Amino acid sequence: MSPIRFDTTDVPRPHLHVRVLVDGEFFSERGGPRGAVILLHGRGASAEDIVSIVPSLDQRDLLFIAPNANGSTWYPQSFLAPLALNQPHVESAHALIETIIRQLGTAGVTPERIALLGFSQGACLASDHAYRHPRRYGAIIALTGGLIGPPGERFDPVDEGRLAGTPVFLGANDPDPHVPWTRVEETAAVLQRLGGQIELRRYPNRPHAVLMEEIEAVRPLLAAIGASNTSAPGMGGASD
Repeated sequence: MSPIRFDTTDVPRPHLHVRVLVDGEFFSERGGPRGAVILLHGRGASAEDIVSIVPSLDQRDLLFIAPNANGSTWYPQSFLAPLALNQPHVESAHALIETIIRQLGTAGVTPERIALLGFSQGACLASDHAYRHPRRYGAIIALTGGLIGPPGERFDPVDEGRLAGTPVFLGANDPDPHVPWTRVEETAAVLQRLGGQIELRRYPNRPHAVLMEEIEAVRPLLAAIGASNTSAPGMGGASD
């Protein structure tokens, strides 16, 4: 099987024609990847930055796909700003993710074998995508992020249960200069109502960065993608 190439020419602006980095040709003996992970970088970062965590994740038969946001930002304002201030960027970013998922499907990699993994702004986008496009995913992994919208925004799931047991890992340092812990908790509650199997971890007084503790915590979730038993290992409640 040849490496998958992604066509983003049908994505609405501003993320039209984005560059998509594909890391590794990790194909099984049957000719295809066990699953895929869509990596979403933070504000001011790049696809190369988020792909740098791939060796630590140690999942050699998964395909890692990292789109590069135009202007190095998925949306211009804080994720807590009024929604109108971040449009059409957020809508375009969600369309890009859906385009990648659809093209993975044509290659035989279905959503239940696809994880979304993001850091900071990318974590906000990953969790928000699960909320706005609920389905059974391989996993949703948001490292210091939460649902996009201002304080007081009502996040009312339209179809409760649509995540259908998707493993959801939400980890964040607290306090954080960009992401209040209350929004992480709110995100956990909303995604649980949508049927996500939630693991929530708080890391007190840690830097705004991807932590090795988080990497170690999510490895089992990625290892389970594509396995015959899709139950989530090690999923529990909140942890300090």
